[in-house]
Amino acid sequence: MLFSKAKTDFLEYLEIEQNRSQKTIANYDHYLSRIIDFAGDIKVEEIDSELIRKWRLWLNRLGTNTSDELSALTLNYHLIALRSFLKFCAKRDIPAMDAAKIELARTRRKQVTFLTEEELETLFAQPNTDTLIGLRDRAILELLFASGLRVSELVGLDRGHINLKRREFMVRGKGQKDRLVFISEGAADWIQKYLDKRTDNAKPLFIRYSGSKKVDLSGNYQRLTARSIQRLVAKYALHAGITKHVSPHTMRHSFGTDLLMNGADLRTVQVMLGHSNISTTQIYTHITDPHLKSAYEKYHHK
Repeated sequence: MLFSKAKTDFLEYLEIEQNRSQKTIANYDHYLSRIIDFAGDIKVEEIDSELIRKWRLWLNRLGTNTSDELSALTLNYHLIALRSFLKFCAKRDIPAMDAAKIELARTRRKQVTFLTEEELETLFAQPNTDTLIGLRDRAILELLFASGLRVSELVGLDRGHINLKRREFMVRGKGQKDRLVFISEGAADWIQKYLDKRTDNAKPLFIRYSGSKKVDLSGNYQRLTARSIQRLVAKYALHAGITKHVSPHTMRHSFGTDLLMNGADLRTVQVMLGHSNISTTQIYTHITDPHLKSAYEKYHHK
């Protein structure tokens, strides 16, 4: 079978049988299309270890707008997509190489960037809460830290999703998996203040108030995009004088860090962050080092 035909079948499988998001499907399409860019529309059975070795070399030298080479992480995204594709082929009895033969590139574990309590307080104080936009932005900052939501999860929230009295709600995260999310009294209060000041009937929880695309053709306010939230978080961090790079994901890291520093176990943090694999959560383990040292000094007999 030609690679292009098998790729189309695979992407349809992801959509229909795996219920993967359109963004995930688009990413897989992008990564797999680069095999055709490199080798042409070959047969699936022609993909072997030698072709993959040459493809990896080609990818490594492909470069981006900011670098002459693809990062090891980006290269791995391509390989993960190919492995998933080959596993699909095996399920459908399409002659193909064993996906287990594809080894990922070694990558450095990312260092977790998080905000201190003082930095968070300064950040939260930046929006002008005398205005509707300021109330919205304060609610967003508080909610990001209180919940550990991914920015994609936050922008998808509607008014009716959050129970502000119980301070909990369900969210659908990566892999279309649902998880329970809790929020603090402070975050709930700021969301309520924002909603109380709104006069519109728009469904989204966080909406746009400026720009040419703030309303749709029916005159309804549009929800904020992930990019808009990234920009506003970075803006307030700059105003707060925080020199480190701050993004919505920094707030998520700060949430996970805060849980661990206050005694939560790694498994609990994994569930609250919605990590499918605890190895992802283990990027936070360095945070517990001070606890290890204090335990050593307390319990080890000198």
